[in-house]
Amino acid sequence: MISSMTGYGSASRQVSLGGGVVADLQVECRAVNSRFLDLGFRLPEECRGAEPALREMATQNLSRGKVEFRAAWRVNSAAADQAKTNAHALGAINKERLDALYTLQEKAQVTFPKASELSIAEILRWPGVVSEPRGEEDSWVAATVEAGRAALESLMASRRAEGKALVQVLLNITAKMRDIVRVIEPKVPAYVQQYQDKLTERLAEALAAQEQAKSGAELMERIRQEVVLYAVRIDVAEEFARLKTHLQAVDVALSGKGPVGKRLDFLMQELNREANTLSSKSVSEECTQAALELKLLIEQMREQVQNLE
Repeated sequence: MISSMTGYGSASRQVSLGGGVVADLQVECRAVNSRFLDLGFRLPEECRGAEPALREMATQNLSRGKVEFRAAWRVNSAAADQAKTNAHALGAINKERLDALYTLQEKAQVTFPKASELSIAEILRWPGVVSEPRGEEDSWVAATVEAGRAALESLMASRRAEGKALVQVLLNITAKMRDIVRVIEPKVPAYVQQYQDKLTERLAEALAAQEQAKSGAELMERIRQEVVLYAVRIDVAEEFARLKTHLQAVDVALSGKGPVGKRLDFLMQELNREANTLSSKSVSEECTQAALELKLLIEQMREQVQNLE
């Protein structure tokens, strides 16, 4: 199924830190538009080992988009409350760090005798004094990969849903373009004939004044030849044929599966080229207006195509 390049997914897992303490880990996966696949990772140190697996998952399932994985965790408060009676869960005191801190405090008080002593809370918050349970590296990596896989699946589901909606928008635009072609194409020969008649009349008036020596038959033959050559230059039958062919190619691409963004980018360029040619060859106000409407619809399609993978 065709997917858009924008989307969001998230998933959470739990990691045992030991002693009955559990961490709640959440992984988010966000994606926005990009010409190529651009991966980014914002992972805490505990989850860093999961990056290669996350990268491989993303490259196997996505082809375009700026995709970012983010992970964050916090201690589960309910599990922490239940584990408070477990001394190991509360953390182990590092006696060497505690003794070193005590020595530093004594030396500081010699220099600053009026300084107050450290409180219990300050001592426990001092880096390295309390060794809190952190869990095993393998557990963090496994939980991050599992949550990342679920977040990626959620992202892909949201991209498919948005892609489905974008496909319908594009099909509606191609239908409007076909309606314009259906209305204007049958009228073009009459407009061209009217333009030829007017051009013939003007040429006849201009040449008659300069070439009185020529017979009327010779004069009209020369005029006819010039008008026919000009009519060939303003013929838009091929442009209409190519325009309809490109519209059909767009519909075929939208009805297929897998990435179509680059293919549709190319078709937008081709459609725009034909619309520009129709505008430059226009022989009536209605034809010019139709060409402008086609260009406007093509630009709307181009904007939407930028969102497709």
